[in-house]
Amino acid sequence: MPIKLRIATFNLMNLDDRRDQYPSLEERIPILRPQLVRLDADVLCLQEVCGQHEPGRKMHLDAMNRLLECTPYEGYKRVTTIDPDTKEVFEHHNLVILSRYDIVEHDQYLHEYAPSPRYKKVTAIPEESEAKEISWERPILHAKVQLPNNMVVDVINLHLKSRRPTNIQGHKLSDRTWKTASGWAEGVFISSMKRIGQSLETRILIDNLFDVDPCALIAVCGDFNEEFDEVSIEAIRGDVENTGNMDLAMRVMVPTERNIPEPARYSLLHNGKGKMLDHILVSRTMLAYFRGSEVHNELLHDESIVFASRIFYPESDHAPVIARFEMPETKIKWSTKADGSEKGISCIKSGKGKCQ
Repeated sequence: MPIKLRIATFNLMNLDDRRDQYPSLEERIPILRPQLVRLDADVLCLQEVCGQHEPGRKMHLDAMNRLLECTPYEGYKRVTTIDPDTKEVFEHHNLVILSRYDIVEHDQYLHEYAPSPRYKKVTAIPEESEAKEISWERPILHAKVQLPNNMVVDVINLHLKSRRPTNIQGHKLSDRTWKTASGWAEGVFISSMKRIGQSLETRILIDNLFDVDPCALIAVCGDFNEEFDEVSIEAIRGDVENTGNMDLAMRVMVPTERNIPEPARYSLLHNGKGKMLDHILVSRTMLAYFRGSEVHNELLHDESIVFASRIFYPESDHAPVIARFEMPETKIKWSTKADGSEKGISCIKSGKGKCQ
């Protein structure tokens, strides 16, 4: 029998247990917990999980632990992003990978493959005297998940920089009000630079995995803050139409949501318009086992209504996204030529046998 594998991604929207937050964690849990159970995920990638700190204790993910109580995910294996300075989880925007199956290896990457670019703001008041490093705050989280058939899936969890403009000193009247359009435009430019920088680092990681195994099983999941045909995701996808090189065809990453009818293909509502900002991209070899996608967007609220009072719902403003796979009961080895192009497949079963 094939091994059914459900990979899901869900931005929980600042999951925390602060006493002053509204709605409270107690109000959010009864809404979020059924959403998680409905996912029925074997591998679950979470974004925006906040860390909690108490005197004498390390920063921990108590809010997430409380949410996962009484769900299958409570006993899942897990890995999280870690602040390299404190060696603890971050206070905000942690990434988490939960897995029913063994996680045999994991790591995180922040400016390991793409150093911080330097940029001098042109509209800042007072004027900047020199270029400064532009850093993105959230690492890439990578885990190797081993299935019962001994096949290993490389799961990458991402949260790319939002479209919200980076602050430009001297150009803001309040948190959401800008003094000048040019300051706003430069803030958007810097945020875009961060987002594309994260995409570059992700693409280099993917190519490194392909260097080791040209037929690697890879799933890149998360909140990309862009739709699949925008620049940052195109950088991760590596389509042949963009590279112009057919020898790179096996390294293309494929958005799984493209089989969902367009009217239902959205994971966030903004000013009445649906946007697909959460994605699961898979390698061609992983695509061989792909059986369909889901977006649980039935109860999404519009996250930004112009000039309306700010309303905070217990739900996340993102819908979870799921990709379904049927993995073979017997491990498959995809044979390749020296140049990485596909040659055929052979079964590994007691050292003999061929797939027809």
